[in-house]
Amino acid sequence: MRYLVLLLTVFQLQAQEVLFEGNVYDHKTKEPIPYVNLSFLNTLKGTSTDDDGHFYIDVPKPYLEKQLHISSLGYKDTIVVANDIYKTKKFHLIEESFELDEVVVTQSLGNSDVLNPVSSYSLTSGFSSSSTPWVLALYFPNIGAQKKFVNKVTVFFQKNKNFKRPSSKFRIRIYGVDSKTKKPSIDLLRKSIVLETQTDKDYVSIDLKALNIKVPKEGIYVGLEWLFVPYNWYTTTTIHPLTNKKIVEDRFAPTFGGVYNKNQNYKAMVYGMGNWTDFTVKSKDKSKNFIPAISLKVSKE
Repeated sequence: MRYLVLLLTVFQLQAQEVLFEGNVYDHKTKEPIPYVNLSFLNTLKGTSTDDDGHFYIDVPKPYLEKQLHISSLGYKDTIVVANDIYKTKKFHLIEESFELDEVVVTQSLGNSDVLNPVSSYSLTSGFSSSSTPWVLALYFPNIGAQKKFVNKVTVFFQKNKNFKRPSSKFRIRIYGVDSKTKKPSIDLLRKSIVLETQTDKDYVSIDLKALNIKVPKEGIYVGLEWLFVPYNWYTTTTIHPLTNKKIVEDRFAPTFGGVYNKNQNYKAMVYGMGNWTDFTVKSKDKSKNFIPAISLKVSKE
C-alpha cells in the first residue's frame, strides 16, 4: 500500500500542469512580435510566438517559479520569472539599440570563395529539435589578409517522412566571434530573416550581398534557429526498447542536413537554455567532424 501511495503522489505531481500562454509586444510600437523564442532556463521546455505574437505551452506548475529567457533578433535578451507573465498574459520587449558601422561601398567583388561546399549527395544525417528552441551554429574561419563580405548562405535539409506540410520556417542568424571564448557573440545580421523550406527542394539559399556584412578577423558563425510554432509542429512515434510501448514525441521542423568534414577549422555549437555549448560528433575513424550542412559564399575586395 505504501508504494501505491507513493506512485499516486508522483502521478499527481506530474499531472499538475498549467497552460502558459500570452502575447509578446514591441515596447515602443505596441505591435505583436512574431517568432520570439521563450525558454525555461535549466530545463528542456520552451516555445515560440506565432505570426500574431501569441504563444502557449503546457508546463508543470512549479515551472512558473523558474526564470524564463525571452529572445528575438533585434530586441534585448530578457530574463524574467515565468509567473510574472503567467499573471499578465503579456510581455513587452525593448528594441536593441546599436551603432551602425560605416557602410562600405565596394566596386569590385568579383573574386569569391565558397566555404564548406556541400552537395545533396554528401548528406549523411540531420539535426532535428524537440522540447525547446535551439540555435545550431557553424563556425567559418577567416583565412587570408583580404577583406571579405558575406555574399550568400546555403542551407541543406534532410527529408522527413513524419512532417507532412509542404514547407517549414526557420530563422537565419549571423554572429561575430568572442575573442576570448571563441563562442558566437554579437548579431551581425540586425534584422530578423525567416526562411521557408520546400519539401520538393533539399536546400534554400539567401543572398545577403546588399547588407554589406564584413567578416571579422576572428571569423563568423552562421546560425540556424528553430521556431516552435504550430506551423512547424509534428509528432514521431517510437517503440520503447524495454517496455515495447509506443512513445509519441512532439518535434519541430525543419531537419537540417549534416555532413562529415575533415577540416578541423569548422566548429559546431548549439544555443539552448541560455548558453552556448560545443557540439562534437566524430566519424568512426575520428578523422572527421559532423557539422551542419551550411555553405557560405564570401566575396573579396
